[in-house]
Amino acid sequence: MILLCGIPTESPMVLVKEALESNGTRHVVLNQRKYSSMKMSLEIRRGKPSGKLQLNGDSYSIDEFTGVFTRLMDFHHLPELKDARANSPELNFCRNLFDTLTRWAEITPARVVNRIAPMGSNFSKPYQAQLIRRYGFEVPETLITNDPELVRAFRARHGRVIYKSISGVRSIVQSLTDDDMTRIDSIRWCPTQFQAFVDGTNVRVHTVGDKVFATAIKTDATDYRYAHRQSGDYADLRPVELSDDLSERCVKLAAGLGLAFAGIDLKITPEGYVYCFEVNPSPAFSYYESQTGQPISRAVAEYLSGN
Repeated sequence: MILLCGIPTESPMVLVKEALESNGTRHVVLNQRKYSSMKMSLEIRRGKPSGKLQLNGDSYSIDEFTGVFTRLMDFHHLPELKDARANSPELNFCRNLFDTLTRWAEITPARVVNRIAPMGSNFSKPYQAQLIRRYGFEVPETLITNDPELVRAFRARHGRVIYKSISGVRSIVQSLTDDDMTRIDSIRWCPTQFQAFVDGTNVRVHTVGDKVFATAIKTDATDYRYAHRQSGDYADLRPVELSDDLSERCVKLAAGLGLAFAGIDLKITPEGYVYCFEVNPSPAFSYYESQTGQPISRAVAEYLSGN
């Protein structure tokens, strides 16, 4: 049986659930917003976890779950807890429940997409960039600083520069403009990551185990995820075939980071150099699947099922 953890109406969850239904795989949904009606116990004996999970009015032995797909949000942001006091019984109950669930997901022999520990490389983009280099990908020249003078020198050297956050918190990638430079002194209070702009074709690669789905993105925007906001036109997404060598490198990169499922952001230059900007450990793949028809959710369902 497969356990789906998160918000059931979120599109990636919907697609994986539909894929499991279509291939007849038993599954159960843990609706994070209904935490108050759940209970979980976890015990480890002789190195083997055991316990019970109660949800949707039913009780399951955790041994029943052979696969786990998790897209849990930070429970502090659940609407049901927006007015909860710090250390209130309700907040503590929710915290303990999801702590137990997360700890079990780290040690269960079930297939988990994805475990927390390997997802950690994305919490620091500079750290992850060092790991990416090991797999033969180019990484843009990068400056992380809170010194305005260093930014001015970096821009003078590279011409076109982009900037984004250092952490794993989503940010909109922006081009560094003349207007930005008039307020560059503000970075003294917020160290920022600057990178030399790379010209070429954006390619998002989803890897699911050893399966590869590549999507080329055509847009004039700096950040194609926000193409309409930045350029006035939506990005054009099309499936593409990668070379065997590049596909293998992507699979090895995801596996090397410990990720069963990953969204890898590449840019391929006209000269054929392949830059890797980031490896997303919890990709919102539904955007790409809806635009291209690539069966990413089916591949995730098959992986969870052990196929």
